[in-house]
Amino acid sequence: MDVFPLKDADGSVRAVGVAASDYSQQYDSRERIALISEARTRVGTSLDIVGTAREFAELAVPRFADFVSVDLLEPVFQGELPAPVLPRGVTALRMAAYQWAAGHALDAVISATEVHTHPWSSPVARCLAENRAVRHSTKDFEVIRWLAEDPVQASLAETFGPHSLIAVPIRTQGVSLGVVLFVRYEASHEEAFGPDCTAISEDLVDRLAICLDNARRFTRERGVALALQRALLPRESTVHPAVETAARYLPAGGGAQAGGDWFDVVPLPGARVGLVVGDVVGHGINASATMGRLRTAVRTLADIDLPPEELLTHLDDIITHTAGEQGGEPTGEIPGDIGATCLYAVYDPVSGTCSLARAGHPAPVLIHPDGTSSVIDMPCGPPLGLGSLPFEAADVIVPEGGLLALFTDGLLTTWDRDVDEGCSDLCSALALPATSLDALCDTVLDTLCPEPHADDVTLLLARPCVFGEDRLASWDLPSDPAVVADARRLAAEQLALWGLAEAAFVTQLVVSELVTNAMRHAGGPIRLRLIKGETLICEVSDGSSVSPYLRRARVFDEGGRGLFMVAQFTKRWGTRYTRTGKTIWGEQVLHMP
Repeated sequence: MDVFPLKDADGSVRAVGVAASDYSQQYDSRERIALISEARTRVGTSLDIVGTAREFAELAVPRFADFVSVDLLEPVFQGELPAPVLPRGVTALRMAAYQWAAGHALDAVISATEVHTHPWSSPVARCLAENRAVRHSTKDFEVIRWLAEDPVQASLAETFGPHSLIAVPIRTQGVSLGVVLFVRYEASHEEAFGPDCTAISEDLVDRLAICLDNARRFTRERGVALALQRALLPRESTVHPAVETAARYLPAGGGAQAGGDWFDVVPLPGARVGLVVGDVVGHGINASATMGRLRTAVRTLADIDLPPEELLTHLDDIITHTAGEQGGEPTGEIPGDIGATCLYAVYDPVSGTCSLARAGHPAPVLIHPDGTSSVIDMPCGPPLGLGSLPFEAADVIVPEGGLLALFTDGLLTTWDRDVDEGCSDLCSALALPATSLDALCDTVLDTLCPEPHADDVTLLLARPCVFGEDRLASWDLPSDPAVVADARRLAAEQLALWGLAEAAFVTQLVVSELVTNAMRHAGGPIRLRLIKGETLICEVSDGSSVSPYLRRARVFDEGGRGLFMVAQFTKRWGTRYTRTGKTIWGEQVLHMP
């Protein structure tokens, strides 16, 4: 209050003036402006739904209310927009976060199974149905009954005696995501919520709605990316007679971001197996989609049995052509395909040899039976999509009981560890004792990746086996048509030794047709080989690179039915080209006793 004199023209004091200002009101106004301003910086610091709700509750208590809860409709937690709330219906909400000002913060995260239902007459249900803020005094009979029935409010109301509340819908894009409930108690706030408080609460919740919608969108995109990636990756360890495998994939940030790392185990003809590990730069749906395209391309190219270096060359061409077809306006982003790397290996259990080629990818590690390990010395081609240099392959003998480790660079490098240190740590971790390959995968990840990484991590462990003479039989045949009968006899005798006499009829038919075709249409040495595994594989190799093809013979044709019969009586068949010619093979399903 200010006191001052009132003077006339000659300077004489004629009266005394008094001026008073309501500083408390000015103080409250400044506090509320500061609260709204602070909400812009403190709320929404992360793209986590529960974390955003917690930040809001901590901001509003105790400065604006004694109790604040953020209750959301269930679809919001999955990143979806909920359906409109029907009036006069029971509303089910899951509490994301709540806080009170009694000197102790209650648990901010409520169990996903804990859902509260609110009758249509409650302030929470009414504000959702009417799409507006609802302010109540606790003298209202319906509010008193709701407070007594609500599991959270009942204990607080009995202890502190609430006298006013505001329920504000969280709205975005014309849809309500949930409700924010503000409550004041007699023990803390003598002043009840007034009309100006309703306006302030709406301003605060508007900021919360923007942040929650951003978090919801991120949750949805992350869920789509993770679902896409899980659908594209192998669901479980692949069972193959030539190799035992185990694999792990860790998204960046401990599951927060799906990326473009992938692995695959591809069955190949001749009881061989293809091992693939790849990496696409970036995260999100685009990286996962690129990864899916690359994995499908590798599967397709591996199905025609290309050597590793030729497969990577074709994969590089596919990516280059795809990038050229996309064209369009520049987006300012580096295409994920250009930042893709890949390692492809083919293991042959007959020879115990692994042929590998890589495109900008880390070299694998070979663990010997005695526990020593080394990084495989092999040429490194450029990343996929550059189309610059050809790729080269390296052949490595994998000893019986050895182990191959294929991985992406995210396993090796961190902010405080370079590639060399990562390789050393990886070799040490792979030498640790483990009861199985799955247990060894977990041991390696626990050792090298104890905390969430900034990059994706993929690890594929493969323990190859070598087929012994008890599973192989081969014969060199002269180019004489009379030898076809001898080839059928040799095959039948070998099947009898293996206890597979029931497969002799089909095997003799396949041997007869393939050997006859090799003598009529090819040249060079002819070799017949049988491989017994989970299936029976019959192979005939010759020195010609001319590819046979399947056709339907006409009624009066004297030939052209051989490959058709082979295709009908076998599970599958195909042609594999080698440096000296080709191999035609047929695979039969065995019915073991």
